[in-house]
Amino acid sequence: QVLKDIYLSFYYGAKIGIIGLNGSGKSTLLKIIAGIEKEYQGDVVSDKSFSVGYLEQDPKLDPDMTAIDVVRQGVQPVMDLLAEYEDINLKFGLPEYYEDEDKMNGLFSRQAELQDKLDACDAWNIDNRLERAMDALRCPPEDQPVRELSGGERRRVALCRLLLQEPDVLLLDEPT
Repeated sequence: QVLKDIYLSFYYGAKIGIIGLNGSGKSTLLKIIAGIEKEYQGDVVSDKSFSVGYLEQDPKLDPDMTAIDVVRQGVQPVMDLLAEYEDINLKFGLPEYYEDEDKMNGLFSRQAELQDKLDACDAWNIDNRLERAMDALRCPPEDQPVRELSGGERRRVALCRLLLQEPDVLLLDEPT
């Protein structure tokens, strides 16, 4: 039994450090708070309207990806909208669409919806935003494969991805 009879409260804007000896349960506690660890006794009561971001000690990253591929995962919903917008633009040039008025109207309608969503999240500047975030955290070059990154570089890339997700609560296991 590592942790017993603990009660924690976290308030908005608070910066809290959990200190203890190796093996004392710090990482386990963070995983429980993040909702990752399910094998425990007791209750975790949290406001479900808050999103939680968790950065583990040794982030698991796909070695076949590049640094920018990992960072883009932090803004995946925006990347998906951009991909759909590009797909629609390609369809405008296909005879099966431009020869069918109903299909064209459907494309125009969906394109307008996507345009509004993309404008609302400033998606047109996403590459600049990613570059600034990577520079701020001194991430490795964006085309560098994950398999070639040091442990510290991997953590910075994973942290960049996490920060771009803009979680309400940020849990960092062994931050450096």
